[in-house]
Amino acid sequence: MSCLMVERCGEILFENPDQNAKCVCMLGDVRLRGQTGAPAERRGSYPFIDFRLLNNTTHSGEIGTKKKVKRLLSFQRYFYASRLLRGIIPQAPLHLLDEDYLGQARHMLSKVGMWDFDIFLFDRLTNGNSLVTLLCHLFNTHGLIHHFKLDMVTLHRFLVMVQEDYHGQNPYHNAVHAADVTQAMHCYLKEPKLASFLTPLDIMLGLLAAAAHDVDHPGVNQPFLIKTNHHLANLYQNMSVLENHHWRSTIGMLRESRLLAHLPKEMTQDIEQQLGSLILATDINRQNEFLTRLKAHLHNKDLRLEEAQDRHFMLQIALKCADICNPCRIWEMSKQWSERVCEEFYRQGDLEQKFELEISPLCNQQKDSIPSIQIGFMTYIVEPLFREWARFTGNSSLSENMLSHLAHNKAQWKSLLSKQHRRKASVPGAEQDSSGAVSEEQTVAEGDAP
Repeated sequence: MSCLMVERCGEILFENPDQNAKCVCMLGDVRLRGQTGAPAERRGSYPFIDFRLLNNTTHSGEIGTKKKVKRLLSFQRYFYASRLLRGIIPQAPLHLLDEDYLGQARHMLSKVGMWDFDIFLFDRLTNGNSLVTLLCHLFNTHGLIHHFKLDMVTLHRFLVMVQEDYHGQNPYHNAVHAADVTQAMHCYLKEPKLASFLTPLDIMLGLLAAAAHDVDHPGVNQPFLIKTNHHLANLYQNMSVLENHHWRSTIGMLRESRLLAHLPKEMTQDIEQQLGSLILATDINRQNEFLTRLKAHLHNKDLRLEEAQDRHFMLQIALKCADICNPCRIWEMSKQWSERVCEEFYRQGDLEQKFELEISPLCNQQKDSIPSIQIGFMTYIVEPLFREWARFTGNSSLSENMLSHLAHNKAQWKSLLSKQHRRKASVPGAEQDSSGAVSEEQTVAEGDAP
């Protein structure tokens, strides 16, 4: 199927030899569209937000308004455009690992279904290729390569594309987070109450959605895109902006790689739509919608997992759980994820402060401490969802293990918060943080789950 690529761009002026952008006009949205099916965004169409460039231009006085921020982001979007359109064929880099590292990575994969799987260690052992290595292994383990007659080279190429389109400079929303969510999804797909009903298509959809659910994430949230009048916020009418972009980008990579080109057109269109439904379910603003539906199903005992519609709904719930499961990991890993996501929030807050924008909830490092953010997140978002997931699984050993970690981690953060308050109280004239844990409104308003 031939695809039509359309790019609309205007004049680019440079003020000095190091090519800091002075003005970019009419940088339009670039999307990859086939004759049928959902529109797909071109690879790399998202603005790569380079904080170093923003810092440099701020000091030079070139940028100081919302309009100029928008122009800079548009330039970066153009500059980091698809390698395909620039005539560069994406290739997997050559990774040289000694046999000891490879052996340890293989050993870890033999325990990939364990909840204490250390994704940070696995990423180091695979030289930063945790997502590609994990997905290749899981596709093989679940028999998906054989069932769907996938070409292994094409599969690897597609997974490399996905991994490369995560932004490594993001402390949290990067390829390691995607690998962590995928490993959690694998664990949930093995839950006895669900596993016996799943088809190979369900499993492939679950793993693909987990791997690509945050692809090309810029490290800022939806409210930031809206208040800077970003083109994607306009394109998706301020509704699930990031999630829509992740989905459309995934479709673009599937078509570019031709991973599913040998399957019937109706089947590939169905896969694309179901991937969209799964990825869009990760929008934290839809948390109450899904939680209410899950509670109703469990109360009425009317889930019929023999039916595709109900299986898909539980895949949505499983992906939502996997996306926010960090507080349910062992303390050492959970704490590291918490610090990473808060660092990403604080970076956004610093950026908003520099450009005289209102600082988003949870993004003010001077007022929003890591313990208070995490306690609020656990209380209002994580606990309600995982309690219902435990009801669905019949309080499986994994569910009980996760809830146990969650309670322990929450107690740890409460202890750290108390220590912070005592330290502040001991300093004369220190500003007291009387708010404690953040509220439910603050947590949901952030638009991105910690």
